[in-house]
Amino acid sequence: MKDKVIVLILVIIMLLNFFDVITDISLGVPMWHVFSESLIVIVSGFGALLLVKDIRSRTLNTVRLKQELVVSDDKLRNISQEMKNARHAYSHVIHGQFEQWHLTLSEQEIAMLLLKGLSFKEISGVRNTKDKTVRQQASVIYSKANVEGRHEFAAWFLEDFMA
Repeated sequence: MKDKVIVLILVIIMLLNFFDVITDISLGVPMWHVFSESLIVIVSGFGALLLVKDIRSRTLNTVRLKQELVVSDDKLRNISQEMKNARHAYSHVIHGQFEQWHLTLSEQEIAMLLLKGLSFKEISGVRNTKDKTVRQQASVIYSKANVEGRHEFAAWFLEDFMA
């Protein structure tokens, strides 16, 4: 908006000086004065033209960037859908492994919360149980999975992605 105001001001200066030059020529004003005012007309017109060109260039660039943003948003939605599908498939793999380890439904729920990174205290809060109960169940999970602890348990599921 500011640029358009500046263009308008330059055009007004150009027009006013143009009419002043015509009046000065008809009144016989010295040529150095006519020349200096003519220069003002040319410079203000040139400045307005450059500014209009710059505004147009920025407008076209903005339109192009908006189009690229729409394309990127579409790609992100597709990637998000792909990630949702992969996550869903991986969840089935995880639950399949839980069944191979013969985890109870309660143990499976705790195991998923452990994989999501919740602390024992957070898991006990989510499940409305005591912290000690969650710790005991986690120990049973680790034993059935034949791992030493939480980190090895999580690493067991991530190991295939690190190859």
